[in-house]
Amino acid sequence: MRIAIDAMGGDHAPELIVKGALEAALEWPDAELLLVGDTAQIEAHLGGVKPSNLTVVHADDVIGPDEEPVKAVRRKKSSSMVMAGQLVREGKAEAMLSAGNTGALMTTGLLVVGRIEGIERPALVYMLPTVDDVGVLALDLGANMDAKPEHLLQYAIMGSIYRTKVQGLQKPRVGLLNVGTEAMKGNELTKAAYELLEAAPIHFIGNVEARDVLARNCDVLVCDGFAGNIMLKAMEGTAGMLFKTMKEAFTSSFINKMAAAVLRPGMLRLRKKMDYKEHGGAPLLGVKGLVIKCHGSSDIKAVKNGVRQAKMAIESQLVQSIAAEISRK
Repeated sequence: MRIAIDAMGGDHAPELIVKGALEAALEWPDAELLLVGDTAQIEAHLGGVKPSNLTVVHADDVIGPDEEPVKAVRRKKSSSMVMAGQLVREGKAEAMLSAGNTGALMTTGLLVVGRIEGIERPALVYMLPTVDDVGVLALDLGANMDAKPEHLLQYAIMGSIYRTKVQGLQKPRVGLLNVGTEAMKGNELTKAAYELLEAAPIHFIGNVEARDVLARNCDVLVCDGFAGNIMLKAMEGTAGMLFKTMKEAFTSSFINKMAAAVLRPGMLRLRKKMDYKEHGGAPLLGVKGLVIKCHGSSDIKAVKNGVRQAKMAIESQLVQSIAAEISRK
């Protein structure tokens, strides 16, 4: 299997992206990693270590974090991100990873890699942490701000396939994000989507509220990108504030510091559960190859986990399974 990595995208590129790819190459010799970016900079951070399954593909340009996505992708054909997408389109790689400009990566997935036939809108997927450590797969979390009921139906089908194929969860429960659990709650979009999901070949359990998601009241959470992204950012902000407040409380006095020492192992486990680095990245489902968006602040661990995530998806034939299921509709 071949995985293309945008070495120049992200807050810590290229150094930590390259080092993360190097660790992944050493751990999984059966995966061929293609580091796409400026050759001189990449080789400088490899430090003379270059496994046989790691190849550098030179790219002259970089798409910056603040560039307009569509213009950047169309004008910068020789950028590391676009070239990584081109490798997937041409069949020279089965997957690509990037921690760069999110909008540009979504555009690369659509314009360069291309949609699976029958998919109207690809969806950005994210694994939300839950109290039982199983997690909830949520989509769409920002690829599309507007959606139709038919799009939510496709999200549900793709999410179910992902949980079954990649994560081995049989008969995943699909919930529709809403303001109440009653069937007729919500706006016109969710009401129409509810009817479609009821008739779909999935295990649909009805509407779910955001406050219950982290208790894993469903395994796949379906929503439009606008609502989903707001929910995700609210959760991230709450987690950040919680850890900051706890740190201030635990360091405010000698007694509190002693208590913190006792609670430290449990707190570290909680922090790990909420850490994006543990999940690798967010796949863009619905395109012809595997496209994974890593967090902009991805470090060595996050990149390595992104490669692991891509490896599992390739081995389980995720993209082929989605294409086959959609073609039957």
